Amino acid sequence: MNNQTRLQALSSFLKAQRAKILPQSVGLAPGTRRRTPGLRREEVAQLAGVSSTWYTWLEQGRDIKVSPSVLDAVSKALQLTVDERKYLYALALESGTGIGTSLQKEEPPQISPALERILHELRSCPTIISDRRLHIVGWNNAAAHVFLDFEQIPFEERNLIRLLFTRKELRRLAVNWEHFVSGFLAIFRAYYGQYVEDEWYAHFLTEMKKVHPDFQTLWEQSHVSSAPEVLLEFRHAKAGKMQFHLTSLQVQGSADLRCSIYTPDPQSSTETKLRQLIDRPASETAD
Repeated sequence: MNNQTRLQALSSFLKAQRAKILPQSVGLAPGTRRRTPGLRREEVAQLAGVSSTWYTWLEQGRDIKVSPSVLDAVSKALQLTVDERKYLYALALESGTGIGTSLQKEEPPQISPALERILHELRSCPTIISDRRLHIVGWNNAAAHVFLDFEQIPFEERNLIRLLFTRKELRRLAVNWEHFVSGFLAIFRAYYGQYVEDEWYAHFLTEMKKVHPDFQTLWEQSHVSSAPEVLLEFRHAKAGKMQFHLTSLQVQGSADLRCSIYTPDPQSSTETKLRQLIDRPASETAD
């Protein structure tokens, strides 16, 4: 990510976070002359104990000197979560992982035998393994039945964010598609801040915004979370209503992998439907 792109990402993030905070939630009068939702720039500056000019420059994406202590104050004023703070510091201090920029195609990371075993054992839980760019590198049989047969999709096209916007099956699957997407955008934004030196992210975002008009709005509204936990309701074409709890886990190891597990809601009949779906003869499950 070049310096200008990084500063623009920082600017967009600060504006979005400021717009989320209600004045009354921080002891300020709501007023009647506010042109935009949320706090004004000078109010954030006042809460953070910094000059209004300095905060304005920071939010405008100017290349100014910042310190961790001042970012701490801004984080408190904007009521940022732990993951959102990490994202802010990464962009403002350019403190990524040190991985160099690369627009070349990456080879799929190798999944260890132990992780393969875990995928196999999670028979009643659709599970997907993805890399730091959210390319899908592993999945189990349950995931193939609920989502897509990822084996038929080339690796370079098997990006989870891209598939959510391009595959009609996935758009129809989730009852609240935007809620479905938001969890993965939160994870993607966390990676975006972590790997600030990797220009692939900026190029990918530019492509998505150009090709998919609804991506821009959802991206701007997205949160930052390394491990969101959400309840999702699906309307599967063959199994009907299904409810899953999504748990996202970081996989320890040399490759930065993530394990997304969809656990059937115990208060629903999802697990029974999933087993019936998996046990159907191939001739019945084929489209």
